[in-house]
Amino acid sequence: MDTTTDRTINPSQAKLLLGGSNAEDTVRKLWQAIEQSADLVLITDRAGVIEYVNPAFEALTGYSREEAIGQTSRLLKSGQQTPELYQELWATILSGNVFRGVLANRKKSGEIFYAEKSITPVRDSEGKITHFISNDRDITERRRLEAQLQQAQKMDAIGKLAGGVAHDFNNLLMVISSYAELMQNSLAPEHPLRRNVQEIMTASRRAADLTRQLLAFGRKQMQSLQFLNLNGIILEINKMLPHLLREDIQIVFVPGEHLGRVKADRVQIERVVMNQAANARDAMPDGGKLTIETASVRVDEAYVRQRHAMVPVGDYVLLTVSDSGQGIAPECMTHIFEPFYTTKEDGKGTGLATVYGIVKQSGGFVWVYSELGLGATFKIYLPTVEQQADEIPVPKAVAKSIGGRETLLLVEDEAALRQPAREFLASKGYAVIEATDGDDALRIAKNHTGRIDLMITDVIMPHMGGAQLAETLAAERPEMKVLFVSGYAENTILGHGPIDVMTQFLQKPFSLEELARKIRKVLDPHASAATASGKAS
Repeated sequence: MDTTTDRTINPSQAKLLLGGSNAEDTVRKLWQAIEQSADLVLITDRAGVIEYVNPAFEALTGYSREEAIGQTSRLLKSGQQTPELYQELWATILSGNVFRGVLANRKKSGEIFYAEKSITPVRDSEGKITHFISNDRDITERRRLEAQLQQAQKMDAIGKLAGGVAHDFNNLLMVISSYAELMQNSLAPEHPLRRNVQEIMTASRRAADLTRQLLAFGRKQMQSLQFLNLNGIILEINKMLPHLLREDIQIVFVPGEHLGRVKADRVQIERVVMNQAANARDAMPDGGKLTIETASVRVDEAYVRQRHAMVPVGDYVLLTVSDSGQGIAPECMTHIFEPFYTTKEDGKGTGLATVYGIVKQSGGFVWVYSELGLGATFKIYLPTVEQQADEIPVPKAVAKSIGGRETLLLVEDEAALRQPAREFLASKGYAVIEATDGDDALRIAKNHTGRIDLMITDVIMPHMGGAQLAETLAAERPEMKVLFVSGYAENTILGHGPIDVMTQFLQKPFSLEELARKIRKVLDPHASAATASGKAS
């Protein structure tokens, strides 16, 4: 076919295509409608040779009208459709029916775009098919938004599952570790079974570390929120990174100026940076460069539309961690933040999952950019806060476990957890009153005529939770202090709110020795270790 012939359809030819109507005004309006349509309009002959494209086609594909006319519709072929799809398309339209579908097309630049396409046969006065009109709507942006939403929903569902499993697993770990601890305390130092018991306790601690990572991914971990300057935190971490990384890895830190503060858990943010550094190390087996950067950024509407639709507009502190390693394969990109997903032979697949969960729980967002052989860049956006409070120092735990003579109300709905705790605390000299749930605790507190110095209660229980129980008893026993325990917390409180996270909460799983130290800390908040030891039994 001679492609040099001018095959552009003009209004006169359009009138013939429309059946030879003399309604010139109607033809002109139809012509203008097609020319000004926001959707792509493409007209081909029966063989698929292009005879007309509208300006929208030119604007999106990058092909001018002159370049497109005379070519076949294969001009936009991306190679992403199967031959069977094209066979179905042609069979449909040649039989006189309308084809509808979504196709991936390729622009002149090589970029892929997705079009919601309908191809309609055009018949002449004798009913024969002479042309095809293709109406295409660009849905690339819609598909990108849908993909982001689906990914977010998938990660949220996995997070809920991981958090729920970790919470239940924590309770089982508490039973195992508590009875192992009681058994160890009852054995003489030279007893041959002490080594076996110690192995049980070591395995329990390792399992507890795993559940903490799952809770972090599921955004169910209790946070001690503080106002933080990331530059200061990273400067401290940089002192430890050489011990984590190898000598053949160069560490570069580029601190941003006038950095805003973020409200987050200091320990969790440290874990984010350390996990990212460890991940970068594994991606650079032959050495390379790890770059950590911070900056204050403004995410505006234009950025959201072009890049990340799931990120709210606002001010953020951007933490960027880049490596010069092997990069991430495209097929792995949608899975790297899933727990237990790993491409390493000896990997656990929890490092990046923990990063994802901590960032999301802190109200932030994390994105990754990577190409094979060109390294990877992780960008973490944490929302800034206006309040400029001093950073809260992380308190150090008391090294020695001690007891006391106070009366404790132990509220725990799991008997397997309550019984070893009661036995251990009684051995430390405390008078322990047990309650199976919130209602039982209210009844016991009402009938108990003596003083109750401290209530230890689970946060989540049937009928009545720990917070409601504490609030109810506060009026009756204002002198009674409270220690909350839980596998996770749905809400986090900053500083000295209704629940003082730093001194009045203990996260499961914990050892009985940790419980004893925490009890003294709540009972004697201002006492030094030396003063507290004077009260020990």
